[in-house]
Amino acid sequence: MALIMIRSVATIRSGFFKLKRSSSGVRAFSSLLTSPPSKAVVYERHGPPDAVTRLIEMEGVEVKEKDVCVKMLAAPINPSDLNRIEGVYPVRPPLPAVGGYEGVGEVLSVGSAVKHLSPGDWVIPSPPSSGMWQTYTVKEESVWHKISKDSPVEYAATITVNPLTSLRMLQDFVTLNSGDCIVQNGATSIVGQCIIQLARLRGIHSINIIRDRAGSDEAKEMLKRLGADEVFTESQLEVKNIKDLLTNLPEPALGFNCVGGNSASLVLKFLRHGGTMVTYGGMSKKPITVSTSSFIFKDLSLRGFWLQKLMNPDKVNESRNMIDHLLCLAREGKLKYEMELVSFDDFHTALDKALGKLG
Repeated sequence: MALIMIRSVATIRSGFFKLKRSSSGVRAFSSLLTSPPSKAVVYERHGPPDAVTRLIEMEGVEVKEKDVCVKMLAAPINPSDLNRIEGVYPVRPPLPAVGGYEGVGEVLSVGSAVKHLSPGDWVIPSPPSSGMWQTYTVKEESVWHKISKDSPVEYAATITVNPLTSLRMLQDFVTLNSGDCIVQNGATSIVGQCIIQLARLRGIHSINIIRDRAGSDEAKEMLKRLGADEVFTESQLEVKNIKDLLTNLPEPALGFNCVGGNSASLVLKFLRHGGTMVTYGGMSKKPITVSTSSFIFKDLSLRGFWLQKLMNPDKVNESRNMIDHLLCLAREGKLKYEMELVSFDDFHTALDKALGKLG
């Protein structure tokens, strides 16, 4: 993954850019306070992200009485960010728009009616909010969630989308107990890496499917170090009875699919009778094909997951508690994933990494 310090990451599933720390903070006592001028990644039309985005200078904006001005420290480039720029994501900001949907920043100044945040606090947008790819951003206090400044900046910047997705999917669909097993494709993705670790912490085994490609042996070793029980390439699963590959592991009750096509079919083959496959992405852009026997004789269930649906106001406190838990795991070294830090001024390098143009 890459992070723009403000994010593009190449195990790079996303990217991010790193920004310099803010200067001394200010609490506003009038409505005339404005934010500093800002650098921002903007797009005025939908299209290929590397063709329609540009880095520009923006004038400061007014910090109103309920507003908080935040100096952004880091922000990622997620696949969903790219989809918004392309115009294919279901929820998109109006154009022209500043890119980015999550990140971490330091409070620079606050409006006179702000009650719970002060200059110097570290905050993340929760639920995620558009416009994070800029050096300074101004949003109402309700957008921001205060976090511990002991949090590693790269994890704080990336915690609200992929790790939260992993945690919710593990608990929202099937009741899993210690000793149970899950299966997933796309295991080297950030979500996949988080699922392995979060499952292991609960004593849940994981079977992981990765693509056949150069470096697959290294990818297997990386996932094993995170706690994966089994890792298979797709070609290794071209056998008559896929479950013969399981030795001491139980048949999985729950599967996760972010690829589609044949890879999704492999997840289904592993599932036990009455199992559930949750789809949260379709990176191959190929449809999911399910045999009639899977429904009739195995009684499998197919579900979908979209984090956006859980971002309603009545879910904010629940999500923030989960985020705090995930950040605690990151601080303790119990939740890890690979990222690459790129300077904000080199945004298009980060973008190229996130698009897979640089490997």
